[in-house]
Order: sequence, then structure tokens, then C-alpha cells
Amino acid sequence: MINKPNGSGFGRILKATECSRKGFVAAWRFEAAFRQEAGLAIIMLPLSFWLAQSAQHWALLVSVLLLVLIVELLNSAIETLTDRVSLERHELSGRAKDLGSAAVTLSLTVVSVVWGVAIYQKFAG
Repeated sequence: MINKPNGSGFGRILKATECSRKGFVAAWRFEAAFRQEAGLAIIMLPLSFWLAQSAQHWALLVSVLLLVLIVELLNSAIETLTDRVSLERHELSGRAKDLGSAAVTLSLTVVSVVWGVAIYQKFAG
């Protein structure tokens, strides 16, 4: 059995929680895109209560907002690791960053579709 550096059981949960906290702090401090998307989510969250037609609909509206933040965190991790490896321009580094950016764009498209349909149904229905 491999001895894992973060331990096991409840101690591991505590360490993982601390790592997550550090990740959120770093994203907020160093990633303007994360701050912008989090701000948008904070503004849209109260609107979700008004817009939602059911508890499940509300869960969908909020989940797609969280999806954007998740994808942005992963994109930021890719960019950070790429820069850690080398700040030199390289085709593969650029491709990795572009792929992460494309993933963020798709997640924002999902928000646009889900929220757009909800807004349409609210006013047309």
C-alpha cells in the first residue's frame, strides 16, 4: 500500500478542504476571468429564484453557472502549469491554452442556451 502524503480518512478531508480554499483564493487573486465569471454568477444567482419554474429548473440554472466556474478553474490550472513549465512561446503550450479557452467558451454557451430558454419561457409562456 502506498503512503499518500495527504493522509487518509478525516485528516485527508481536512487537507483537501484546505487545498480547495487555497485554490479559490489563488483564482480570485490571480485570475481576472474567474473574478468576472464569479461576479456574473453572483448577479445571476438571485435572478435564478425568480426565473426558475421548479426546484429542478432552479438546480439547472445554478448548475450551469457553477459549470463555468469549474471550467475556468481547470483552464486556469492548465495555463498556470503551462507557464510553470516554460514561459517560452511553444506551439503545444499555445494549443493547450487555446483548448482550455475553447472549453470556457463552450461552458458560457451552455449558460447562454439554458438561461436564454428560461428567459424566453418566462416572458413568452
